[in-house]
Amino acid sequence: MTRVVIAMSGGVDSSVAAALLVRQGYDVIGLMLRLWGEPTADQRFNRCCTPDALAQARRVAAQLGIPFYALDAQDLFKARIVDFFIESYAAGLTPNPCLECNRHIRWTYLLDQARDLGADYLATGHYARVETPDGPSGRGYRLLKAVDTHKDQSYVLSVLGQTQLRQALFPLGHLSKPEVRTLARELELPVADRPESQDLCFLADGDYRRFLREHAPTVLKPGPIMRRDGTIVGEHQGLALYTVGQRKGIGLSTREPLYVLELRPVDNALVVGGVDELGCDRLVAQRVHWVAGEPPVGPIRVEVKIRYKAAPQPAIVNALPADRAAVLFDGRLRDITAGQAAVFYAGDDCLGGGIISREPYPTKTTATSDS
Repeated sequence: MTRVVIAMSGGVDSSVAAALLVRQGYDVIGLMLRLWGEPTADQRFNRCCTPDALAQARRVAAQLGIPFYALDAQDLFKARIVDFFIESYAAGLTPNPCLECNRHIRWTYLLDQARDLGADYLATGHYARVETPDGPSGRGYRLLKAVDTHKDQSYVLSVLGQTQLRQALFPLGHLSKPEVRTLARELELPVADRPESQDLCFLADGDYRRFLREHAPTVLKPGPIMRRDGTIVGEHQGLALYTVGQRKGIGLSTREPLYVLELRPVDNALVVGGVDELGCDRLVAQRVHWVAGEPPVGPIRVEVKIRYKAAPQPAIVNALPADRAAVLFDGRLRDITAGQAAVFYAGDDCLGGGIISREPYPTKTTATSDS
């Protein structure tokens, strides 16, 4: 019998995914990771794995008749995700820790644990799909958007490659969130009405600005707020407190609305300007990963998401040396932000992506508007 380890969180998505796998006849094992959480006066729990969440996951596993284990990954999570989060803000970047968690924790460490348990597959409650090769000459494993585009999580799974996809199962990829809730009620799962999980699970209250003030105060160094011509118009309280495209909360009183245009860590400056100065039509991504395992030959026309909830935008992508890519959009985007991921799509097909950098766009690429 094919063995599957399901990553459980005590939430409705992973619980329904586990139930579907049992219904399909797999030999299922539930596995939950204990992750580092911010210590507070009364607790020190990651919001993804509170004692209540752990108890709910155990309860669901018992109801489904599957073994359940909890593994302590707090130190690894702290080193790989929380420290990365702080270091990114210290460098003037706006990180996406969920992407790094999938890269290092779920689809490296947890997949290794699943293999140690003799599993053929690792399953999660992510909303995404995997398409297997068409045959010996097929394109390899493909990562596809979920049928429910409002819940699609292929953006944060864009770090997966052929090795991971070969052993990945996403039982919810063909379902909508309302359908998942309905299934949970039909199966009488105790988590049917459990609320959605939240991003930045290691923060006690979801407020990253407060977290940085309390846990990494050296990151928050006041500095000048300036216009592009160098005119100083105020003082910021730390670059990590601002993001590109931000208008409110800058602390300026001016006749015209001013927006954050750039975080400039070299001189600790926050660059602001009018709405007509906001935006850009190009970027360079680093740490680029291609789901197929190799970059495309020559420029390709794709759609690109520059944030998890952003609408895909048409663009031309050129693979560059050293795992980099140049992206030229058809029009200007207001909030291209260094540290976020640029993820490439061809229809439902997630091709991969990389981390937006401050590197200048190359003066010579093979990208053309009619590629």
